[in-house]
Amino acid sequence: MKVDIKELKPKKAVLKIEDTQLYFINSLRRIMLSELPKLAIDGVVIYDNTSALFDEIISHRLGLIPIPTDLSLLTFKDQCVCKGKGCPNCTVRYTLSKEGEGTVLSGDLQASEKSWKITEDKIPIVRLYGEQRLILEVEAVLGRGKDHAKWQSVQAPAYRMDISIEFDKSKIEDVKRIIKKLPEGIADIKNDKIVLKDETKLPALESIIDKEKIDFITVKHDPTKITFSFETDGSLTAKDVIVESAKILEQKYTEFVKQLKAL
Repeated sequence: MKVDIKELKPKKAVLKIEDTQLYFINSLRRIMLSELPKLAIDGVVIYDNTSALFDEIISHRLGLIPIPTDLSLLTFKDQCVCKGKGCPNCTVRYTLSKEGEGTVLSGDLQASEKSWKITEDKIPIVRLYGEQRLILEVEAVLGRGKDHAKWQSVQAPAYRMDISIEFDKSKIEDVKRIIKKLPEGIADIKNDKIVLKDETKLPALESIIDKEKIDFITVKHDPTKITFSFETDGSLTAKDVIVESAKILEQKYTEFVKQLKAL
């Protein structure tokens, strides 16, 4: 398998993966969505709330705030040496106290330790008017996306196969007519094939093919050459997401082999 990093940013990655199978890429995608751990607020104690929103709505919004996560420092609460009581090894605590006119933002959450400071600090929680106030304390713990969406650190993980668009050479004039119907500059004819400058625009061509019931243009997909992309909510970097997801998938394959040998 060959992996080429096309784009790697703190919150986004685009990988070109060759000589692999679709089931492997889809397994990695599902791991990102359901098995990859991250921190999220799971316990909320509201001491005072005179805002326009109910406690339950504020708690829900707090749960969806991305919490910076270092998986090397934390363990799951039910697996911790504290036996679920909540300690620095499994629980991160924040407090919030705000009163008076203004918007309560995610950055108003004060971490018990500076290393856990909220980085996505402009997320609105509630608007306060007049002398309204909000005072609360929360706990963030590790969880997985399969347990609740608030523990899902990856958004829109997607993959697409490389394409090859061929046509009947005797229909070259018809092909040129079809290309003229596309948005200007997205397609051209090279080496007896239709080449898209941006493969994400393929649906525009396919819609014309379907609408006019064209049979002289064929779109072929190569399942061994895949572009895989995803974004994160900021709780984990894109690099950490791909590395940790690959580790989890490897562990599952190893366990599966052990189970097979035990049969």
